[in-house]
Amino acid sequence: MESGRSSKLVIGLCIVSAVLVCKLFYIQIVNKKYKTDALNNSMVYETIYPPRGFIYDRNGEILVDNSVMYDIMVTPREVQPFDTLALAALLDMDPQEIRDRMQEYRTYRTKIGWRTLVFRKQLSGEKYLRFAEVEYNFPGFAGRQRTRRHYPFNAGGNLLGYMSEVDGDYISRHPEYKAGDFVGKTGLEEANEAKLRGEKGYHIYLRDSRNRVLDRYEGGALDKPAVPGEDVYTTIDAHLQQFGQGLMDHKRGSIIAIEPSTGEILALVSSPGIDVDILADFSSHYDSLSRDPGKPMFNRAIQASYPPGSVFKLVNGLVGLQEGVLTPNMKYPCHDGYNYTKNLKLGCHHHRSPINFYEAVMMSCNSYFCYVLKSILENKRYANVNESFARWEEYVRSFGFGSPLGCDLPGELGGNVPKAERYNKIYGKGHWRFETVVSLSIGQGELGVTPLQIANLGATIANRGWYITPHIIRDTAERYNTPHYTEVSPEQFENVVQGMWMAVNKPVEYGATASLAAVKGLEICGKTGTAENPHGADHSVFICFAPRENPEIAVAAYVENAGFGATWACPIASLMVEKYLNGEISPSREWLEKQVREANLLNVPKKPKKKG
Repeated sequence: MESGRSSKLVIGLCIVSAVLVCKLFYIQIVNKKYKTDALNNSMVYETIYPPRGFIYDRNGEILVDNSVMYDIMVTPREVQPFDTLALAALLDMDPQEIRDRMQEYRTYRTKIGWRTLVFRKQLSGEKYLRFAEVEYNFPGFAGRQRTRRHYPFNAGGNLLGYMSEVDGDYISRHPEYKAGDFVGKTGLEEANEAKLRGEKGYHIYLRDSRNRVLDRYEGGALDKPAVPGEDVYTTIDAHLQQFGQGLMDHKRGSIIAIEPSTGEILALVSSPGIDVDILADFSSHYDSLSRDPGKPMFNRAIQASYPPGSVFKLVNGLVGLQEGVLTPNMKYPCHDGYNYTKNLKLGCHHHRSPINFYEAVMMSCNSYFCYVLKSILENKRYANVNESFARWEEYVRSFGFGSPLGCDLPGELGGNVPKAERYNKIYGKGHWRFETVVSLSIGQGELGVTPLQIANLGATIANRGWYITPHIIRDTAERYNTPHYTEVSPEQFENVVQGMWMAVNKPVEYGATASLAAVKGLEICGKTGTAENPHGADHSVFICFAPRENPEIAVAAYVENAGFGATWACPIASLMVEKYLNGEISPSREWLEKQVREANLLNVPKKPKKKG
């Protein structure tokens, strides 16, 4: 019995021993992972940074690519006494900064250990070659190749966006990034960071007992190659973008051009803006840009909220037509304005009276659209003004106002469309009426819109009642291919289009406010706007599209403190249309381009009288 137990025990021990031997054989001979782990303390990982993806315009022009730069790295424990002044001259550094750095390395030598740190960032190839020739004089220092963004085409710093080095807070929220990495912070660089950044790789080296770097570990078999970033293709027309920037030089505001049938943004200009020449070294200019009173880092095209001014009359007109309280031939009087109380008058420029809807759009008559909004809010179909106003709000929001459109650029804001509840809270329910909100008739009061939303209004009218979410990346995502329909039927838009065509193509003597925008053969349709500004001179606004049938481009120009819409925004937008459709500005309008380019509207001295 005991003999049997002994035999079983021996057999069990043999089995356990065999398992352990096999396991040790697997660990030590077959599977090299454990060997690698054991060697980790004597292994050096050198990061390989991937080239970032390129950014292209709609026609294949390169907007952003890469240039080769070099970081100078230092392994403090390998540093030997060196000529500080010589190194400072080579690296364009202050000698005292080098001394301070070396002192810091000595102070934290235990914490740093044998790590290799960045000593000098983004050295040009020419400067790196100077260093490389005498690198042997500086043990512990070495160069590492990296790429830096390069901008072969001046197509909008605010649009492209800048990059900066990640900080501790960013790393805590994005652990895939490490100190020394760069990330897109604004614009297209931020919006497409996941595609553009690529994936880092590494080389593995071994150190000997004296901590000297030897050959590649396993001959490089376990190295990981870097994966280049993906290229990004935009909807931007680089030449149109550049042309628009030139028109907005020394002006404050924005231009947005959209292809109505697709929602593709052809140009998005914010002025004053960031010049592409400083994007590659943005951190050096950040402080001065952030203190600039012109706020060049603020993307006005998608982040500024303005009163839309007279271009909003088109929306009120469409609502009135759809609600049946307005017909195109309905006439209203205008005696230099609209008296909405016994003692208060909303003024208008002098013109013939009475006029119909087409003429009201053409002339931008304030009085006419006061009558229109009054008839909307006093429509007997609704129990009270609270109910009719709520319905008006639904119409307005169906045009994309009151919330972000969903553009694929980060930071887009949504503006404001007032609700009936706002006035109920201020005046009490049942204690306010049309006269309380009369300013909404002409796009003033509590309305706030972005220039992108104004441009989208132009595209919506061009499409006769629908729009596709404006976007800047060529994308097959459903939201950038799905039409959004307003609550106004398509046939009503033809009435507005007729008025906009007359505004551009009828003579000034007939009352047209936008005849300066006319270009022979282009059939431009447009609407001027002058947005009142309580803080200074009024803003100049204009929207247009062309051709009248099957439109190819819609443009909105918003120029701060520039006065009448017909004076500056109108020619700017029409020049954009002509440039895009014809490829050049006709000799007969070169004087207009020159006048716009040379105008400095940054310091307008006084506020002009209101005009549509």
